[in-house]
Amino acid sequence: MRTTPNKQPTMASIDRLTPMNMKLSALTLAVAVLSGCSFIPTYERPAAPVPASFPGQAADVAAGAALPAWDTVVADARLRDLIALALQNNRDLRVAALNMEQVRAAYQIKRADQFPTLNLAASGNRQPNSSGGISSTYSAGLAMASWELDFFGRVAALKDTALAQFLASEEAKRAAQTSLVAAVANGWLALQADEELLDLTQRTLTTREDSLRLTKLRFDNGVASALDLRQAESLAAAARGSQAQLQRNRALDLNALTLLVGQTPPAALLPTASTSSVAMRAVPEGLPSDLLARRAAIRQAEQALIAANANIGAARAAFFPRIALTASVGSASSELSGLFKDGSWGFTLAPQAVLPIFDAGRNQAGLDSAKVGRDIAVAQYEKAIQTAFREVADALAGRATLGEQLTALQQQANADAERLRLSELRYRGGVASSLDWLDAQRSLFATQQSLTQIQLAQQQNQVALYKALGGGY
Repeated sequence: MRTTPNKQPTMASIDRLTPMNMKLSALTLAVAVLSGCSFIPTYERPAAPVPASFPGQAADVAAGAALPAWDTVVADARLRDLIALALQNNRDLRVAALNMEQVRAAYQIKRADQFPTLNLAASGNRQPNSSGGISSTYSAGLAMASWELDFFGRVAALKDTALAQFLASEEAKRAAQTSLVAAVANGWLALQADEELLDLTQRTLTTREDSLRLTKLRFDNGVASALDLRQAESLAAAARGSQAQLQRNRALDLNALTLLVGQTPPAALLPTASTSSVAMRAVPEGLPSDLLARRAAIRQAEQALIAANANIGAARAAFFPRIALTASVGSASSELSGLFKDGSWGFTLAPQAVLPIFDAGRNQAGLDSAKVGRDIAVAQYEKAIQTAFREVADALAGRATLGEQLTALQQQANADAERLRLSELRYRGGVASSLDWLDAQRSLFATQQSLTQIQLAQQQNQVALYKALGGGY
């Protein structure tokens, strides 16, 4: 039979066994036990309701790398500075940041509910007594307001709900930042296209006015017909109309960009007709599952789902008793000078338990509402994934076809330019009528306009793809 040798208690072990430490240890254990009780359902992330790969993408494509930050993607220094200015001054982004701070404060309130509130309390009372004198009562001490002992995890569930809501607001801010970066880039590119179209229209107008003067001179000399003259006048008037429309579009695009930036954009940061195309780094396609980690809108929807799931735990805990504790410790005396003297100290401890017996179905309705709220959050989460998948698929489709369209339009523009040159030579040589020459002018102008629009669409498609994949936040 083995025996354990007796050991003399050390000073450290004696300290651990003092009554105060024993009480504190018991209290700590109780809190730990109570906090472990939770009726929150186990959270499981819903399966993504999208195909395993994007349309036209190989099924075995490797997962994409993390997206670079926007300031490393945008090549033009002026656009980078303008985006940075918008991130500082945009009012919608400022509201999103303030909303996040407001939700953070709400979470801190729910977190504080897990701990007791101590107040310094003092009171005095003087009133007539039956003997004709004055009775006085004075008290001072520490008072603990009603503190709910979270036996069934109701307070903890509400805290978890508030935490998930705060994290959702944080993701909402990131989504707002991504949208703002994309909006400023698209607005800047649109303004650049306006400048290029205005430059093209001005050059076309100059050419058509020269043609009009030449045609009028030939008409006056009896070489050209009235039809030729009216055709030249029509083309010149059309160019002036296009110029007026483009000036209006430029003003509107500048107003939209001013709203996004939050102030009048500095002229040095605005694009010109000679501005080079904005280059965007190649964005890895990756898998649809990459969106779960990249896209702030999806992470926001998931946090909202986690909050709704935690809210079910609070609704379930409402069926069980609520135990609250009110306590105070201090001094009381019939004379103000007698406070804090020996014999005046005391304490009160008042636990209270409330068990729902009849509530006309209130708690059950609350639980049903919480479950429906979770189902709604699941649907919204799945919708966020489907929306992101569609936006990425659209951007990839654009990337695959816009390049081919741009190449074809460039070839068409080269052919129309050569056609115009030959038509002008034939017209000036008297071999062909002015109708062929004027029609060639019209065709080249339309092709050049389309070419500028496709270049804009290609650049904005790069922005759309970057935004759809998460935007680097």
